[in-house]
Amino acid sequence: MHPRRLLIGLVPLFLIATTACGEDGAGTTTSDSGKKLDAVTLTLNWYPYGEHAPFYYGKQRKIFEKHGIDLTIRAGQGSQKTVQATAAGQTDFGWADTPALLSGVDQGVGVKSLGVFLQTTPSSVQFFESENVTTPADLKGKTIAGTAGDALTKTFPIFLEKNGLKESDVTIQNTDPAGKIAAVISGKTDALLGYASDQGPTMKNKAKKEVSYLRFSDHGLNFYSNGLIAGQRILAERGDLARRMVRAVSESWAAAEKAPDPAVAAMGGASEQLPPKNVLSEQFATTVTLLHTDATRGAAPGVNTEGDWRRTIDIMARAGLVKSPKAVQEYWDSGTALKG
Repeated sequence: MHPRRLLIGLVPLFLIATTACGEDGAGTTTSDSGKKLDAVTLTLNWYPYGEHAPFYYGKQRKIFEKHGIDLTIRAGQGSQKTVQATAAGQTDFGWADTPALLSGVDQGVGVKSLGVFLQTTPSSVQFFESENVTTPADLKGKTIAGTAGDALTKTFPIFLEKNGLKESDVTIQNTDPAGKIAAVISGKTDALLGYASDQGPTMKNKAKKEVSYLRFSDHGLNFYSNGLIAGQRILAERGDLARRMVRAVSESWAAAEKAPDPAVAAMGGASEQLPPKNVLSEQFATTVTLLHTDATRGAAPGVNTEGDWRRTIDIMARAGLVKSPKAVQEYWDSGTALKG
């Protein structure tokens, strides 16, 4: 995560109201054209960065309004907290990493996915080109910044094994998420474990040096990443809203994919911690490469398959992030989700 993410001087996440007071009463607003809209909050996985452009673009283009939604986008403080806040009804919907969702459900948190949109993991080993790393074998003897207990560090041993390496072939330097980029730039570590759609472009911008990646998905290990989530109360009492939200999000992603520059521009003013435009553009360009697996190629953004879900659950169980694997339906509300 970026050093900028330590700046948490905004409205506390858990004090955010879940409704807005329009003239039609709590929970509704009225559009300029007189249409009644449901006031909806969406809490992100973190402060806004390039990956989130579709939400701002969909709001700007009135895609959410078309589906009867007046959307308020809130910064988050990590996927785990977003999962918890969504389950507790402190936000209507969340945008969170699937491993955090699986772990939460495993611990009894009442939340489900409405659809994973980043279906190819952005998990990667990141380093400057000067390290001359081109294959996993080149990682032997390297020191890599990772954060104990997170999904990246937990799944890294599986990545190593799939590529004929042992955990002892590398040294993991336990590093605070916000300090990983600084560790690589300062030379304290040779590389970091991060998301290709997030840290890499920021590290390149800060150091003015080219960054290279070994993506997990390019080397035998893929699993679901970020997606839309909802708590049990929304699903039980406001199923129609959940279905409209899924469709609005899917349309927004499809529109943003076709218009990347306007989508990134729509993020202007989204946060005081917003990365520079060139970083946002590179982050989003990488993000759109993550939208599908082979099973969903050509489908609308957010269409999932049970097979891809099962594979992700199995990997997270192997990584120790899920202790008691359950049926796919315990994690994914397929009845509300988009159909292929």
